[in-house]
Amino acid sequence: MSVAPLFEGWQRVQAHLVNRLPSLGPEQLLLRPSPDAWPIWAIVSHIAGARVYWLCAVLREPGAESTPFTDPSGEGWEDQLDVPRRADELLSAIESSWTIVESCLARWTPEMLGETFTRQREGVIQEHTRQSVLTRLVMHDSFHCGEVSSILGGHGLEGLDPWD
Repeated sequence: MSVAPLFEGWQRVQAHLVNRLPSLGPEQLLLRPSPDAWPIWAIVSHIAGARVYWLCAVLREPGAESTPFTDPSGEGWEDQLDVPRRADELLSAIESSWTIVESCLARWTPEMLGETFTRQREGVIQEHTRQSVLTRLVMHDSFHCGEVSSILGGHGLEGLDPWD
């Protein structure tokens, strides 16, 4: 049995993001909650890039090469704020990163969730289980989609409520 059924709500967040992105124009993608915060396009990029980083670079899953995020260091589009991304680029990034998520959820079993992986960060070795990474990514996606939804709503635009 795969772990996919345990994460059905995550698919709802993904679907709302995929359905909403094509309707966002360049001006809307540049909206920010404050002058020093990331614009919507960078937040969405960060969602996609984090999936690829954690699943491919840390947990060594395949698929990074089919995304725009092939740098194993985790450097992403959001790290280049002077190069805003278009809705079609963001949609491609979100969809290609989701393909990796879906593959993992379909293949992984509950017994595999406790398997430990290590990463080195600033000279410190950290251990992460598959379960901890999935939890991190679900919460990360949800947090940032809520952030995007709040920015849109703050400008009188339709948000991204996955439970609508």
